[in-house]
Amino acid sequence: MTSLIPFDLPSDDRASSPYTGCTRAHWEAVADGLLDAAWKWATPGGALLDLPGRPSRSGVRSDGLEGYARTFLTAAFRVAGAAGEDPHNRLERYADGLTAGTRTAGRDDAESWPLIRDHTVFGQPMVESASVAIGLRLTRPWLWDRLDAATQDRAEEWLRGSLRHSPAPNNWYLFPFSVAGFLESVGRGDAETSRARQRALDLLEVWYRGDGWYADGDGRAFDHYNGWALHLYPVLDAHLSGDAELSAHYGARLSEHLESFSLMFGADGAPLHFGRSLTYRFAAGAAVGMGAVSGHTPLAPGVSRRLISGSLRYFLERGSFGDDGLLSLGWHGPHDASLQVYSGPSSPYWASKAFVSLLAPADHPLWTAEEEAAPSEGPDRVLSLPSPGLLVQSTRADGVVRLHNHGSDHVRPHEGETADLSDPLYARLAYSTATGPTAAANTADNHLSLRVGGSRSSRVRIHPLGAGHGEGWGWAASWHVPVFPDGPPTWPGLRVESVTVARGRYELRVHRILSAPAGSSAEETGWATAPGGAVRSALLGLHGWEGPEDVRAPQGTAFTRWAVLPRLSADVEGTGVLVALASLTADPDAGPLASAVSGVDVNGETVTVRWADDGTTTRVGFAPVAVTHGTLL
Repeated sequence: MTSLIPFDLPSDDRASSPYTGCTRAHWEAVADGLLDAAWKWATPGGALLDLPGRPSRSGVRSDGLEGYARTFLTAAFRVAGAAGEDPHNRLERYADGLTAGTRTAGRDDAESWPLIRDHTVFGQPMVESASVAIGLRLTRPWLWDRLDAATQDRAEEWLRGSLRHSPAPNNWYLFPFSVAGFLESVGRGDAETSRARQRALDLLEVWYRGDGWYADGDGRAFDHYNGWALHLYPVLDAHLSGDAELSAHYGARLSEHLESFSLMFGADGAPLHFGRSLTYRFAAGAAVGMGAVSGHTPLAPGVSRRLISGSLRYFLERGSFGDDGLLSLGWHGPHDASLQVYSGPSSPYWASKAFVSLLAPADHPLWTAEEEAAPSEGPDRVLSLPSPGLLVQSTRADGVVRLHNHGSDHVRPHEGETADLSDPLYARLAYSTATGPTAAANTADNHLSLRVGGSRSSRVRIHPLGAGHGEGWGWAASWHVPVFPDGPPTWPGLRVESVTVARGRYELRVHRILSAPAGSSAEETGWATAPGGAVRSALLGLHGWEGPEDVRAPQGTAFTRWAVLPRLSADVEGTGVLVALASLTADPDAGPLASAVSGVDVNGETVTVRWADDGTTTRVGFAPVAVTHGTLL
C-alpha cells in the first residue's frame, strides 16, 4: 500500500486477493494502528480519548467519551475475533477507563463520563452507550467477567441511563436495544431491558419499507444508516445471542439489502458519497461483513472480501488517516462540507463498525476464498429500488456507480418545507462513487431549479412516483414542490415531476413543470467534477433547453478542491416539458453526448427518444408517469 498510510502493514497478497491485496492480517494491522494512534490522546485514567480538533455541539467531554467508546468497538472486534488474544493488553486499558469513567459519572472532573440524558438535552452519550455495551458483550470473558462487582454495578447504572431517556426518533432506538441486549446477556435483564428491546423491534417493523431497505425514522431517509445501524445492530444481536428466530427474520432482510447495496461500491472501492455521517467512511462495508459473519448474504465470500477490503484500501490510500495516524473529519482528507453539527474529532471512529468482519476467524471462507470481482466490475447494470425510490447505475468501462435519488430526503414528517431544510447530501437528483455534491453556498449540482423573481428554488421533500427496470435499463420518478429562500416560499400549484431513465452511461432526464408563474426560468445542472480530470461531466439539452454553460464551484467537493459543472437554462411559464441527457464517465473512449440520440419527439406531455446505437426507443409519459423502452414502441 502507499506511503500515505502512517503505520506498518503486511505485504500485499495478490495470490489470494488479486483485486485488493488485502488479507485478514491487513485488517488486524489497520485496527492496531488505529488504536495505537488514538490512545496517545487518552486521559491518565483512560476514560476519555480527547482527540485534537474542533469540538462537536455536544462538547469536549462527550467527544472524549465518543473516542473511548468508538475505539473500544475496534478493540472488541479485534480481540473477540482472535478468541481473546490481546498481545497489546488493550482490554486492560479499556477496563481501567470503564472504571474511571463510571466511578463518579456526571462529575465535572478529568475522567468522569457524562450522564445519559434525552436526545433533546444531552443525548450523544446514549449513542456511545451502545458501543460500550457491544464492546463489553463481545469481550465478556476477558473484561467484564474480571471486573469487581462494584465496578460492574456502576457500569450497569450508567448504561441504564440509555433505557430511561428518550432517543432521537430514528436509528437511535437501537442504542438502548443494544444496551439491553448486553445487560440480559450477563444476567441483568428485567422488565426495563425487555421494554427497550421490544420497542426497537416494533419500530423496525414500522420503518421497514421493502427491497431490503429501512427508513431512518418515520420519514423517507434512506442512506448508509441502513448498513451500519439498522441492519447491523439487530443481526449482530441475534448472532451473539444465538436467537434463531430473530436471526432468520432480520438476516433475510440484510441479505435482500445486500442484493442492491453490494452494487453501490465503485471498482476503486469507494462507497457512494450520499447521505449524512459520511466521515464514517469504510463503515459502509459493515453490512457486507455482518452478512458474511452471520451467513445472511447473497454474496460469495470472495465478493464480500473484495468489497470490504476495497473500501478499506480506498480510504487508506487517499489520506483519510493523517500523519499522526488519526482519522480526519472528512472523506479523503479533511472536508467540512461532508460533516454535520454533531461531528467531532472522534466521530470518524464509527468506521470501527467495519471491523465486525474480524469476527470471522482466520479459517472462515471470508478470508480463505479467493477474491472475486465486485458487482460494479461486471457488465453494465441498472437496478431500480421502488420502495426507497432509488435507481442504481454502474458501468464496467470506468467502474463508476451512480445513484439517482427519487425517494430519499432528510425531512421529518412533522416538518414544513422550507429552503433551509434542503440538504446537499440528500436533495440532489444524483450521487456517485466518483463525485460529491457541491457546497451549499455554490451552485447546486444535479439539480432542477426554478427562478422566480431572482430567487432560485430548492428540492426539499421528495415524493416517489415509481421505479422499474429491464435488461440494461431502468427508471425512477418523483415529484417535489419547489421551495424558495426569498419572497413567497412556494407558488400556488407549482410542482415539478422528474423522471430519470438510465442506460449504459447515459441519464435521460425528463421534467414536467406545472403552473410556473409568468417570468419564470428553469435551470438544470449536471455532475460537478475537477477541470481536466479523469472523471468528466456532460449535459446536453434535447428539448426546451438552452446552453449549456460551465459554472464554477470554488469550494469544490469531497473529491476535488475546485469544481465545474454544466448548466442548462430555459424560460418557462405554465406547464411544459424539458428533456436533457447527462453523463458522468471516466472512460477515455466515451464519445460525445450528441451522438447518443438519433431523434427526440415531444407530443404534448409524452417524450419519445430514439437511441443511435441500437435503434431502441424510450418513451416517457405523465399523468400518470409511465416509462417504456424497447424496439417496437
